[in-house]
Amino acid sequence: MSKPRKPKGRPVSGWLILDKPLDFGSTEAVSKIKWLFNAQKAGHAGTLDPLASGMLPIALGDATKTVPYVMDGRKIYEFAVTWGEERSTDDLEGEVTASSEKRPTEDDIRALLPNYTGTINQIPPQFSAIKIAGERAYDLARDGETVEIPSREVEIFRLTLLGVDADKAHFEVECGKGTYVRALARDFGRDLGCYGHISELRRTFVAPFAEEKMVPLADLVALEEIEDRDERLAALDEFLIDTAEALSSLPHLPVTEDQAHRIRMGNPVIVRGRDALVAESEAYATSRGKLIAIGEIGQGEFRPKRVFA
Repeated sequence: MSKPRKPKGRPVSGWLILDKPLDFGSTEAVSKIKWLFNAQKAGHAGTLDPLASGMLPIALGDATKTVPYVMDGRKIYEFAVTWGEERSTDDLEGEVTASSEKRPTEDDIRALLPNYTGTINQIPPQFSAIKIAGERAYDLARDGETVEIPSREVEIFRLTLLGVDADKAHFEVECGKGTYVRALARDFGRDLGCYGHISELRRTFVAPFAEEKMVPLADLVALEEIEDRDERLAALDEFLIDTAEALSSLPHLPVTEDQAHRIRMGNPVIVRGRDALVAESEAYATSRGKLIAIGEIGQGEFRPKRVFA
């Protein structure tokens, strides 16, 4: 019987909040970070297109178990819409599919914004990762097919007009999971009768990570100059954020070392105390500041669902 193959790389865990540069895909960015950190596992929480820059949270090691909690978080984007052209991809990359000489006034734009605040129905772009009959919409679109993508509800918490130029308007939007900013630009242009597409896009926030946590890729790449491997990896690890920070939206249960041992074995522990959590479908437990598990609380117990090394 052959021995199980040993995973390549280090069992390093934590979140890196990358400031992704332009013309760099999300998958490419994750591969680069995984290689730099010599990590066994890596994943990201929310794709950014190559023509978009900004916050790309990347999970290493056990932190990949917390990716869904970040995916569900609010996001903030700064973006520019250029008027006069609608494009196949709803951004600069696509071919022009419709054009107009009309340009909206600032008053026209401001009057439109309330229609895009709150819970709205949105049709994702033709070039998107939405699955249609088991295939990605962007694959079908690249083959020249026009597919009917059903609309879906998305949440727009805040939409602000930042400035207006002759052919362009700048916005900031705070939105929920599944919102396509490219679709906002497309729909703005159609409603205003002038067409439009995204010409600038930058993500500045993915809950719960603040903008000041972002690390430019160039700062990480510069550390490749450190010849000593252990010294280089130690310098890179300084940029990692503790895995538990991704779970700040969940109730928190501090546990003792003895309880932590039981939890790591997959066993429930008793929850006691006047301020003890009573019933929670999801909560996270820590011991001495380290994440132990995500689980549920009920009937006076914490029952682990996902345990962390």
